[in-house]
Amino acid sequence: MTAGSDAPAPPLAFGPVPSRRLGRSLGINNIPPKICSFACLYCQVGPTLERDTELREFYEPERLASEVALRVADVRDRGERVDYLTFVPDGEPTLDARLATTMDLLRPLGVPIAVITNGSLLWRDDVRSTLNGADWVSVKADAAVEGTWRHLNRPDPTLDFSTVRDGIARFASEYPGDLVSETMLVAGINDGPEEVEAVGSFLRDAGFTRSYLSIPTRPTPYAAITAPDEDTVNHAYQVLSRFIEHVEYLVGYEGDAFAATGDPRADILGITAVHPMRASAIEELLERSGSSWQIVDDLIAAGSLVETTYRDDTFFVRRFSRR
Repeated sequence: MTAGSDAPAPPLAFGPVPSRRLGRSLGINNIPPKICSFACLYCQVGPTLERDTELREFYEPERLASEVALRVADVRDRGERVDYLTFVPDGEPTLDARLATTMDLLRPLGVPIAVITNGSLLWRDDVRSTLNGADWVSVKADAAVEGTWRHLNRPDPTLDFSTVRDGIARFASEYPGDLVSETMLVAGINDGPEEVEAVGSFLRDAGFTRSYLSIPTRPTPYAAITAPDEDTVNHAYQVLSRFIEHVEYLVGYEGDAFAATGDPRADILGITAVHPMRASAIEELLERSGSSWQIVDDLIAAGSLVETTYRDDTFFVRRFSRR
């Protein structure tokens, strides 16, 4: 069965786009907009049009695979590379009953497959089995307190909080590929220390070792939904780091953030876009390059860098937005 409507059909393959997590990522839109098991308050691809938890057939796997193959061939003909084929549709990708078939059809392209999921259906054996065939999976973990989860993610009423949590933990325990989590921080809802601690505790107990902190960077369906400030995000980072070995920001800055360029200004901006830097670490970087603290003062004056504190330590964070 194919999806149909009076609206223009969305592209089924797009990109590749630069991704710090996945390099050059070619996106696959296997769900018509906007069918999802959640109706998140912050969703930046628009409000959910249809909430559902039942797997269905949408686009024919052969059509998806053909469009992806054509896109990959075109990109390679231009001398560019594709590092991942990423299922990142305008909805929840695991609602696609033929996702496993599409993944199998894409294997001959020789490109690793990634799936970005909200994790709501991982309690299903068939969904876990399908995602076990992906090379890289990102699972949403915005809240580990039921009231916050229901308020922020607005799940389909048939979803049970404990069942969803148990499904994520079970998947994490058996998944053989690269597994990460992503937490979207929203001001005044899930950005407080207790909320972040609950998420960190859950992820640690489930076996996650790499997590990303996101903030809304594009318009949301509700004007009142805003991003926390840099100080709050730094605190959340420090709290989550007590539970998870590798934590990074994911706030819209892509590229070789960790690469040492030899330009201390560029290095500071690159690193602080990924995680906060202690003042002592910046001092060491400046000393190695023979530069002075004036660079930091200039970045702050220009509005590119923010000074913040956590437990009496001074940190510097790249400014997320111009205010």
